Amino acid sequence: MVKLVTARESRAYGPRGARNRWEYINAGVYVFASLLLLAGFAAQLPAAGPRSRSSEFGLVVALVALAIAAAASAHDLAAHAAGIDCRVGLVRFDLQLGLVEFAVPAVCFLGSVLSFVGVLLLLSQVRENRGYSYRLEKHALNALIAGPLLWLVGSILNACQVYERADGRTQILQSSVNLPFLMGSLLFLVGGFFNRHYVSGSPHPESEIMAKSWAWLCLFGSLLFFVGGLCNVLKVFEMQQADGLRLEKLRGGAQERLSRDREGRVPLNWEESRRRRPGEEARAVSVH
Repeated sequence: MVKLVTARESRAYGPRGARNRWEYINAGVYVFASLLLLAGFAAQLPAAGPRSRSSEFGLVVALVALAIAAAASAHDLAAHAAGIDCRVGLVRFDLQLGLVEFAVPAVCFLGSVLSFVGVLLLLSQVRENRGYSYRLEKHALNALIAGPLLWLVGSILNACQVYERADGRTQILQSSVNLPFLMGSLLFLVGGFFNRHYVSGSPHPESEIMAKSWAWLCLFGSLLFFVGGLCNVLKVFEMQQADGLRLEKLRGGAQERLSRDREGRVPLNWEESRRRRPGEEARAVSVH
């Protein structure tokens, strides 16, 4: 359950005049989701068994947490697309814009959706009024590996950032968020492998649908997500106070193109502009 960690200035989490408030809401919603996920896996630990009421309730709480986390990642993606006026073509000039600001929330969104599907299928096996299905259980175990794997990829992409304007404090805050996310997603991934190995090797898979080691690893992973979420709230506060002075601009000429485009001095069709003959450009310069 990883989310985007960036120090970009170009972001718009809400309408003009309320953008700061919506960015705080985004960070707070993620903290709430991580707290729900922590509570959901804590409910798997009592010795009442995997088909107990507490286990079923915990999985339902985890479903709600994953749905909220997916919504937060979708909001991150929309905010950074709106921050550049949805001019996705700027990724040709700024590679980090595509690898981090766009790829990370998209990958984390897909990871949360896959984990949601895995927990949902697992919940269908926990309910006593539903018959056991080996096919559904297999899909659930695979989804609970694929989702954290995408979170891990998102955490690695989060680290692929170059800082030119951000000071040491901002970079430390970035790392304080990214490191718990990286370790938490790794714990979820390892727990998913342990869970599949445990259930596949059980002589009675219909009664052994989840391993205690999976619940413990996911519990500690959720705790790391919660810590990372709290650090992210602090990072958002520092970014709001920086007021763009210590935030990263677009690179590779993308910031200049975006500024000129907003002022109406550049045509929207960049490909047509780029295909202008050098002679025409020279005449335009001589006229000015």
